[in-house]
Amino acid sequence: MQESEAAIPPATPENEVYLDLKDGRVVILLRPDLAPKHVERVKTLCKQGFYDGTPFHRVIEGFMAQGGDPTGTGTGGSKLPNIPAEFTNKAHFLRGTVGAARAADPDSANSQFFIMFAPAPGLDGQYTIWGQVIKGMEFVDHIKRGDGPNGIVKDPDRVVRMRLATDVKD
Repeated sequence: MQESEAAIPPATPENEVYLDLKDGRVVILLRPDLAPKHVERVKTLCKQGFYDGTPFHRVIEGFMAQGGDPTGTGTGGSKLPNIPAEFTNKAHFLRGTVGAARAADPDSANSQFFIMFAPAPGLDGQYTIWGQVIKGMEFVDHIKRGDGPNGIVKDPDRVVRMRLATDVKD
């Protein structure tokens, strides 16, 4: 077992996000132990319904699926200020890891996120990890892959709904 797997805290409804996709529900365990500011941002945006209907605009086979940009261009975000990087050496980018997407500036994360299809050790210590898929990774695997340059998806799959587990009745 890798260190990041051993360090994952137990799941509680207060620290779980339900990401509903076209094929089913993905459960993401939030990691406030690694990235408290990013987790707080995700919780805020989930409560606002910000992610609902946003596209997975960049999806690269064998790497990751990126979403959370309402414009679908890869340059958009929420109206909230950007978040400073919360890099750590305690966790690693493994299959199912959820990270904060950003521009070249390490402190430019806002609302965009990506879910890993496979391990990517080159991202360790370079991007903030704020979650881990604990159920429904098979639904992430079904997200439409990009066919444009740099994995850009034409007619992308979209988030159906993304909420905190405590705010979902079904």
